[in-house]
Amino acid sequence: MTQTRRSSAGFATIVALFLLVVLAGLGAFMVSVSSTQQVGAAQDVRGTRAYWAARAGLEWGIGSLTASPSASPSACPTVPSPFTVDGFTLSVTCTSASFDEAGATRVVYSLTSSASAGGAAGSLSFVERSVSAAVEF
Repeated sequence: MTQTRRSSAGFATIVALFLLVVLAGLGAFMVSVSSTQQVGAAQDVRGTRAYWAARAGLEWGIGSLTASPSASPSACPTVPSPFTVDGFTLSVTCTSASFDEAGATRVVYSLTSSASAGGAAGSLSFVERSVSAAVEF
């Protein structure tokens, strides 16, 4: 009987070390997942802010058109340089087309606004959103 006790005496130490390694690996995995989720949540917030900055640029363009629609019917508004909102660089483009409809001339403006921040495309902090609209006078 004495021999049986000696051969099983180190078994508890091996099991304890194995459980310690498994729990440490599980803890490291949980920290990694948590970090990834935090980065994803931060990017979602930046994406939402970029969307609303792009909407602000679009609203600026529409407001510029409606402020003086009869001054020059086919002229698009001049975009200020630099054009930034809340840290986002805006790019507003406008094209116009005139149509004759039952003897009346109609002008359709196509506006596109893009907001971007965070350096070059492909970097982890880069975010860009774009919105567009058509306005008829």
